[in-house]
Amino acid sequence: SNSGGHKGRDFGEAHARHSAMGKTRQKSTGYRARTRDLFSRGHRQHGMVGLSTFMRTFKVGERVDIVANASQHKGMPFKFYHGRTGVIWNVTKRAVGVEVNKIHRQRQIKKRIHVRLEHVRKSNCDVQHKRRCNENDAYKKACKEKGEPVERKTMKRQPEGPKPAMVVKAKKTSIETLTALPYVFKAKNNTENRGDVKYNPKKELPEIPGPPMQD
Repeated sequence: SNSGGHKGRDFGEAHARHSAMGKTRQKSTGYRARTRDLFSRGHRQHGMVGLSTFMRTFKVGERVDIVANASQHKGMPFKFYHGRTGVIWNVTKRAVGVEVNKIHRQRQIKKRIHVRLEHVRKSNCDVQHKRRCNENDAYKKACKEKGEPVERKTMKRQPEGPKPAMVVKAKKTSIETLTALPYVFKAKNNTENRGDVKYNPKKELPEIPGPPMQD
């Protein structure tokens, strides 16, 4: 019929227009693609950045964590560097230069980027290492004052050994087996649970007024 022909022609024209436009359902590959949850702020953490963020002091050689702050769009790092740890190699007026290792196939590339202070925080990755260095220095100084040799084994980290042996003593008691009780059905009168009526099975029922009932 003519109506069927018009429908087919309209579908062909629409298909031609879509094919000329290209892929209409292609995923976006922008600079901030797929960062809806990655850059989202936590509960009660939205809004302007506090002044204490700008009062911090950064020095060359310190380790910092790169965490993008979505409330400040300037100086924001690329999404790949979010959550990475690097070393500061440059300090400017409003930003710091961070050197981050990036693994690409078989290579390990050192990338140098500049990030504003809002997107950087001091890292705690080397806190335990610095603590052990201070303890070892104090130990060597104490050994030198006493005139004793320094034991290198004491300065190294030792793996945690197995737990010590122990004997568990139990009290002498009788064994009691717990089993389920058998179910027994017990019929109850409806008036038994009423507060105003007391149940008395021996009480005779009152006579019903009216003509006697016929069998």
